[in-house]
Amino acid sequence: MPPLPTTSPAPPPSLPTTYPLATVPVEEAAARQFRLLECTAAHFQGAELFAADAGVVPGLGRPRTTAQVEAVLAEFFGAEDAALVQGAGTGAIRAALSAAVSAGDPLLIHRAPVYRTTEVTLRGLGVQTHEVDFNDSEALRAALTSGRFRWAYVQHTRQRLGDSYDPGEVLAACRTAGVRSIVDDNYAVMRVPASGVELGADASCFSLFKLHGPEGVGVVVGTRDLVEHVRADNYSGGGQVQGHQALDALRALTHVPVMWALQSRVGAEVAERLAAGEVPGVAEVRIANAQDRCLLVRLDRPVARELPAVAAGFGAAPYPVGSNSRYEIAPLFYRMSSSALDDAPELADWTVRINPMRAGADLVVSILRRSLHELSKD
Repeated sequence: MPPLPTTSPAPPPSLPTTYPLATVPVEEAAARQFRLLECTAAHFQGAELFAADAGVVPGLGRPRTTAQVEAVLAEFFGAEDAALVQGAGTGAIRAALSAAVSAGDPLLIHRAPVYRTTEVTLRGLGVQTHEVDFNDSEALRAALTSGRFRWAYVQHTRQRLGDSYDPGEVLAACRTAGVRSIVDDNYAVMRVPASGVELGADASCFSLFKLHGPEGVGVVVGTRDLVEHVRADNYSGGGQVQGHQALDALRALTHVPVMWALQSRVGAEVAERLAAGEVPGVAEVRIANAQDRCLLVRLDRPVARELPAVAAGFGAAPYPVGSNSRYEIAPLFYRMSSSALDDAPELADWTVRINPMRAGADLVVSILRRSLHELSKD
């Protein structure tokens, strides 16, 4: 009887080449912190930083403290206006898009998996999204000059692991074509050299919860007409960001530039050490903006789904809260983001996402080494 044919196991997938966004060195981050305090001093006097009001103040339609913090943020980001909103980053994106487009309007977006909560917003608004590959500058220019679009939506961080486009160049092309733009700056603002609105977008939308602020607070920073529309839509007293929330967000924000510069530096060190072979069981490593700036670590065995729970036993966080929220201090060992897995599902069993958070490189490397050693016993 002839032997039964055997099939060889499929080879492990390889990580794609990634194109991480530029980061800010520590000294420049310190300068940003100092400038934020200069902007704060221009809009707050003395004891105002220790007190906060609430309610719909006549003439303002929101708490006076909230309006002051909005003025600080607008000045810091070089924008005409800013509006604090409930709903964190998702709420900010939803508020800006609702102010810009209506049901049936065409909206130009990148050809890539859309972040899940943004997809819900787009579906709820009923806009007609049209995709173009932002990595293809000629295709982007052709779409922008077609006359079909008044608005484009740009995610600052990468939607696909292989994305290489420069957000600044995309926004410059939009301006040249007379197409207005809204940028999802979550995971990017304060970490990259310039946010979307600083690069010429009509609005930057991001979560202040991801910047160590209170739960649920987001902001739209941008042109006066768009921000005023956001504010007019949010006329209800119950929808306002109250003064104590706004002041809490501002206090937290003063720590963020230096904190993220250190985190980026630690991530680069961990990547270098893993690439040098310091931890057995690591096959490849990439720095990526997949959503937050992180390390993608491909293992030499398909144990990525099991690793986060094991790493938690050695002190790692096994899941995110807000991705750099005030709750997240331990290094995060987690699966790849849903949108990244939509684009590369073959990596699910092989690749783990690591974010150092507030930890140093030694702890991150130690947790990974001990976790892989523990898994090798099985």
